[in-house]
Amino acid sequence: MSSNTVQTLYTDIDSKLYYALKKVRLLVCDVDGIFSDGRIYLGNAGEELKAFHTKDGYGIKSLQSIGVAVAIITGRSSQIVEQRMQSLGVQHIIQGCETKGQALSELLLIEGLQPDQVATMGDDMPDVGMFDLAAVKITVADGHPMVKQHANWITTLPGGFGAVREVTDTLLQAQGSLSDIHGASV
Repeated sequence: MSSNTVQTLYTDIDSKLYYALKKVRLLVCDVDGIFSDGRIYLGNAGEELKAFHTKDGYGIKSLQSIGVAVAIITGRSSQIVEQRMQSLGVQHIIQGCETKGQALSELLLIEGLQPDQVATMGDDMPDVGMFDLAAVKITVADGHPMVKQHANWITTLPGGFGAVREVTDTLLQAQGSLSDIHGASV
């Protein structure tokens, strides 16, 4: 580990990025490709299915327990997403949104936050609009190559397989609360 990096549970990250994580009060995530692997299963009767990882859910609950708010901004609308995010206590669930940067700008006004207090997590081009309004711009290991060019953090894990938990654990670590978290998986 060099003096320009900080060791986390998952990998070493740039010390400037780690310092920025200490200020984060809001984590904003896309859904498909972040909380899920990006695949959508459709049944013959029109039902839609998605898989969510319980590790990610535990991470979201843990982050909220230390006062870091969580929001989702997604281009699709789905009752499954609404149910999952409500079960995690996510306060801001914005679905069917094509202008994610504008939605985040409005959310910052509502919450009274500045970009240096925000981390965003997205995997594809529609998510890049949120990156302009955040100090921490995160994509997943299997994020689109152009999104990776805009991100200042690329997780070691792919979307839907614990990448959100990697982010929440690292935020908890940076804010000195990682060892304080206890509770049930969700």
